[in-house]
Amino acid sequence: MDPPAPTAPTDLTASAAPTVTVVVIGYDDAAHVRDAVRSALAQGPAVREVIAVDDCSTDGSGALLDGLAAHEPRLTVVRRETNSGGCGTPRNDGIARATSSYLMFLDSDDVLPTGAVDALLAAAVRHDAQVTAGLCVRRELPSGHESPWQPELYAKAAVVTHPARRPRLVHDTLCVNKLYRTDFLREHAIRFPDGRFVYEDFVFTARVLAAAPRMALIPDRVYVWHVRRAAERLSLSLDRSGIDNWQARLDAHRQSVDILLAASQKRLARAARSYFLDHSLRMYARELDLRGPEYRSQWWTRTRAYLESFDTADFEAAPAPGRVVGRLVLASAAPRDLPRVKEVAARPARLLPPYTRAPDGTPVWSADLPQVSLEHLLHRPMDLLPVTVDGELRPSARGTRLTLRLHELYGRVADAGPRTADVEIIDRRRGTVLQRRTATFDALHDAYAEEASSDDADDETWVATSVLDLSALGRPGTCDIRLRLHFADGSRRDATAHAVRGPGLLRRVAVPSRRHGLLLAQPYATHSGALALRTAPGLRGVVSVVRRRAARLLH
Repeated sequence: MDPPAPTAPTDLTASAAPTVTVVVIGYDDAAHVRDAVRSALAQGPAVREVIAVDDCSTDGSGALLDGLAAHEPRLTVVRRETNSGGCGTPRNDGIARATSSYLMFLDSDDVLPTGAVDALLAAAVRHDAQVTAGLCVRRELPSGHESPWQPELYAKAAVVTHPARRPRLVHDTLCVNKLYRTDFLREHAIRFPDGRFVYEDFVFTARVLAAAPRMALIPDRVYVWHVRRAAERLSLSLDRSGIDNWQARLDAHRQSVDILLAASQKRLARAARSYFLDHSLRMYARELDLRGPEYRSQWWTRTRAYLESFDTADFEAAPAPGRVVGRLVLASAAPRDLPRVKEVAARPARLLPPYTRAPDGTPVWSADLPQVSLEHLLHRPMDLLPVTVDGELRPSARGTRLTLRLHELYGRVADAGPRTADVEIIDRRRGTVLQRRTATFDALHDAYAEEASSDDADDETWVATSVLDLSALGRPGTCDIRLRLHFADGSRRDATAHAVRGPGLLRRVAVPSRRHGLLLAQPYATHSGALALRTAPGLRGVVSVVRRRAARLLH
């Protein structure tokens, strides 16, 4: 039975020392909810109460929480009698029961780092902020590799008197890295969408920004978002395999923009649309080749219908790669050119050949779609150009040769003058650099360029080669290959290599290893088309590869 909500919150008076309610929500997450609750309680006396809302779990989570509450007076457990289907309703339950002057949210599979509440509360009180936000880090598990979420927003402390003065705030759609003044949420009746609403954060954040709060931003780490891609049950937002997920994202984004427009927050609405092009559209577009024909067709049709509501200024405000993908979707009634779409949607973007020009010399997407102009490529700075570098990695017992082939791009590459490419082999899990090499470019014309059609302009390429020492790689795992291109005019461009397919390429090879005797190395293409490398050192690595392959065959 849900306990009754308090009718008179006891810590919302002007004379009371400000404290915080942490609302923890969970469903069938007994394996992690204990750590989440303990991380909230460990914040110290600033946390007056932790409200744990169990969304009718069937795995014993409720009983586990009751056991914790028996020994912790600050913990209140709310056990819902029916499952809500989403995250919004349990959070709304927590808002209704909060008795502190401030509140924040925590998911059952995440944690609050030490000092998070103190840092947020101090800034909120100092700056009289109705909303205070800090840095969230995404922690990949089990590797532990961390990456900051929207780090540009939280590079330094700031006070924002009105959200419209910092439109980039719409980029941070998370609700969990923020401290809210409880009376602010109640005064403006700000709640999450109820029921099964996958991207409830989008709508909640739009409602918050539409109310024009005074905000404080701090650079402190205030939230650790655990990403478990190998979990048996993916989180609602990570499970992007079905078209329903994309439709839910479209619906949430459309509703968010409507909320901002209804509040006359036109700058924020435009920023939200441009961010949709740069973030959501690119993320899903580069996964299209992982989906079946029916998904692609529906995705294209639904995306096209939504983009028709955007105006020219929305597109012009977006970074070029997302703008190009969006205009291509609008220009074609059916999915097309998906290999090129995937690569231009990648980060960093790569524009694959052919490089076509309209009769007046303007760069365009293709002869079939001349209305998709690429004229911006004639003026963009080199560090933003979507240059393509083909990469061929050939592991062998005599040494592993990496061949890089840099394509011309409407005369811009030749004008800059390619000189060298810095090559870094990065351990994906740890983010550490395992090897560095520098290769020098030589200009040449490929044989295939002489046979190219008259529509394929700018076909000069530059080639650089480097020998990598795979025998020195000691850990099993995945390595990314990152490039920094240097040009004679002093410019540079960070890039990744486009994985070339062909005979003898992207296959597993056994090479000698100084540390393990033997190393299995397999170059492969990531889902965005970039060249990467998997390694399995020693006999144990060989056995694990054989077992995984056998399991796939049996399956």
